[in-house]
Amino acid sequence: MNRVKRYQILCKLRDNNIRPVIELVYRSEFELLIAVLLSAQTSDVQVNKVTTSLFKVVNTPQDMLRLGVDGVKNYIKSIGLSNIKSKNIIETCRLLIDKYNGILPSNRVGLESLPGVGRKTANIILNVVFDWPTIAVDTHVFRFCNRSRFALGNTVLSVEKKLLSVVPKEFQRNCHQWLVLHGRHVCRARQPNCRVCVIKDLCEFKEKKRFIL
Repeated sequence: MNRVKRYQILCKLRDNNIRPVIELVYRSEFELLIAVLLSAQTSDVQVNKVTTSLFKVVNTPQDMLRLGVDGVKNYIKSIGLSNIKSKNIIETCRLLIDKYNGILPSNRVGLESLPGVGRKTANIILNVVFDWPTIAVDTHVFRFCNRSRFALGNTVLSVEKKLLSVVPKEFQRNCHQWLVLHGRHVCRARQPNCRVCVIKDLCEFKEKKRFIL
């Protein structure tokens, strides 16, 4: 895909959603971190269901640590990987208290030192909380970038690097959210909704015609 077409796509996504927001519900930086940790292999809708109850009881690292692994697990048992997520959350809270005075580190190295926090999670926190022009690549972004040929890559990291090299700085702050929302609600995995897609005339998806008709 050429530079002009990419720019047009980003303009259309921007005009369609001027101020995109993450669909995870949170009221603090800490709550966002926990919600993102819980979202691995789980939908945001499901995460929001469990955090609605969890955050009413605990919403600080100190309170979460007092709740303990079993207590956390009791609230999140309906979502995938609840055992390992409960342990990671408690260990993360312990590190936040012991090493960072209960405050989220504002750099990649610090965030990725927390149990369960990988590059994607760190990118989301850096972008949403600290306004870094990072572009996290999840399954929705990865699918969209390859299907539309917006940024081709065989791995999540290769797509991320490609995006950072081809997305103009003016769009980098919101690019992740635009692509996630578009991939989740329009450019869906099994049945892309090309008929209502705002960029269907620019997308280079070879099979889009059969989803438009």
